[in-house]
Amino acid sequence: MGSSSSNEATGLRRPASLRAQNPEVYYSDDAIVTADDATIAELKRIAAGNPRLRSRLCTHPDPSSGLHEMLIVHHCEAYVRPHKHFGKPESFHLIEGTAQVVIFEDDGRIRDVLEMAPYGRGALCYYRMPEQVFHSILISSEWLVFHETTAGPFDPSRTAFPDWAPDGGDAAEAQDYVTRTGALATEHLAHRHISRAIPAEIPTDD
Repeated sequence: MGSSSSNEATGLRRPASLRAQNPEVYYSDDAIVTADDATIAELKRIAAGNPRLRSRLCTHPDPSSGLHEMLIVHHCEAYVRPHKHFGKPESFHLIEGTAQVVIFEDDGRIRDVLEMAPYGRGALCYYRMPEQVFHSILISSEWLVFHETTAGPFDPSRTAFPDWAPDGGDAAEAQDYVTRTGALATEHLAHRHISRAIPAEIPTDD
């Protein structure tokens, strides 16, 4: 996705450069990193060709950076294993698609469900997740595109995965877990909506 003379001649902004760190992770060598429709389309193309059906453009300079900002693309069949972070909160801003972000207790029970959609859709479009909170994403659109920010440098030991969720090595096992979690998330939301609809009992003097 390099520059073209036709773009320069017409004054159009050239597409962001993409440099592969690995098949899923890309960086840009541009002094000012930008992203547009063409960038996201290219990330979707890359994600579609990856076994885990995801890709990301890191807009920070390198893995040792103190602040990590990423434009992330997931296909709806991508499995996001529940995980939590140590010493680094994260923020999530949804750009395209819809999803449920599931918050878990340490034993795997659902604590909360965040219904996510882009701004203007009547749902949440942003969250900031504190450290040491297990969470996952259930994607309900063909593609999910979001901007994520967290603390660096990159250190895989700062992310933990629970033993109550599959590691994703078995696709059928992961899909079964996603289906069961989705059903539980739906039940959780239904119960929450019912609880909010029932008015609180008004005390009397009797």
